[in-house]
Amino acid sequence: MKTVLITGASSGIGKETAFEYAKNNYNLVLVARRQDRLEAIKFEIENKYNVTVIVVAMDLSNSNSANELFKSISKQNLKIDVLINNAGFGQYGDFLNIDAHKDEEMLLLNMLTLTKLSRFFGSEMVKNGGGNIINIASTAAFQPVPGLATYSASKAYVMSFSEAIAYELKDKNVIVTSICPGATQSEFGNKADINKNVFRNKPTSTDLAKFIYTSMKKKRTNAIHGFMNVILAFSNRFAPRKLTTIIAAKMMK
Repeated sequence: MKTVLITGASSGIGKETAFEYAKNNYNLVLVARRQDRLEAIKFEIENKYNVTVIVVAMDLSNSNSANELFKSISKQNLKIDVLINNAGFGQYGDFLNIDAHKDEEMLLLNMLTLTKLSRFFGSEMVKNGGGNIINIASTAAFQPVPGLATYSASKAYVMSFSEAIAYELKDKNVIVTSICPGATQSEFGNKADINKNVFRNKPTSTDLAKFIYTSMKKKRTNAIHGFMNVILAFSNRFAPRKLTTIIAAKMMK
C-alpha cells in the first residue's frame, strides 16, 4: 500500500485531500500545526477506511521545519510515495501596510519549505524508483495581484519551480504536478481576511481534492481547476500585463 504525505492537512483542502487519498487506499502522513484537529481526522479516517494515519504536529513556517519533518519521517523508516505540498496562506492588504513578520512567514512556508520538502522527498523517490510530488499553486500565479502582491508572487514561484523540476525528473519516474485552483471554499479566505463574496458559489475543498487525485493519476504537469479559470489563465497570455494587473486589483475589491 502506498503512502501520501500531506502538509496543511488539518482543515480545508488538505483535510479533504486526506479523505480522498484514504478512499483510494493510501496510508497517510498528515502534517499541520494543530495536533487536536489532526488527531480528530486520524480517528475519523481510520474508522472509515482500512488505512493507517500518522500525524505530525509541526509549524512549517519555521525556518528549519522542513529538515525536522524529513528527519522525523526518516527515523520512522517511512517510504513516501506521494508528497502533497498543500500548506500555505496569504495576507490581504496593501504591501506596505500588511504585517511584515507574517508576510515573511508566508514566503518561507509557500516557497522555501515547499522547495526543501520537494528536494528531500524527491531525492528519496528517485532512489526508490519513482513517486509523485504535487505542489499547490494558484490561478494567482498567472498575473500580479494587487492586495495579494507577495502571495501571488509566491504562487508564481511554485508554478514555475514545479514545471522546471517536472522536466528534470520525468526520466527518473518522479511525476511533478502543479495544481492551480481559483477561489475555493476553505479557511484560506478567513485567514487572508478577504471579502467573503470572493468565495461565494465557488468550488468546495472536496471538489478540489478529487481534482488533485485525478490530476496525479493523469500525470499532468500543470492542472488548472475549473473551466473558467482555464479560460482566464489562457487569456492572460494575450492581454497586456498592465491590464491584467488592473483587472486583478478590481476583482479583489
